Amino acid sequence: MIKVTIFRSQEDVTGFEIAGHAESGPYGHDLVCAAVSAVSFGAVNSIISLCEFEPEITQGGEGGYLKIKLPENLDETSHSKSQLLLAGMMVSLQTIENDYHEYIKITEL
Repeated sequence: MIKVTIFRSQEDVTGFEIAGHAESGPYGHDLVCAAVSAVSFGAVNSIISLCEFEPEITQGGEGGYLKIKLPENLDETSHSKSQLLLAGMMVSLQTIENDYHEYIKITEL
């Protein structure tokens, strides 16, 4: 199962962690893993490109792990853009969870 944890400070998303494998199909053909990877890496790449900063990124050696932490002292523009991009990522992940709840679980802290 893929476990997604969204970290919050009041209303703001401060980061997220994704761990595990869906195992919803054979290796290389797991659509849930592919979807979660595409959505999460797309969000991170968008933050780097559009917000012009690089979050703290930790990845697992063999895949199946991604942790992102946003810097604390972002300017208002970068902060607003990153929050919108992360909100979009969360909507996409929640859509995947709604359809494939046996393979992905999202929690917020």
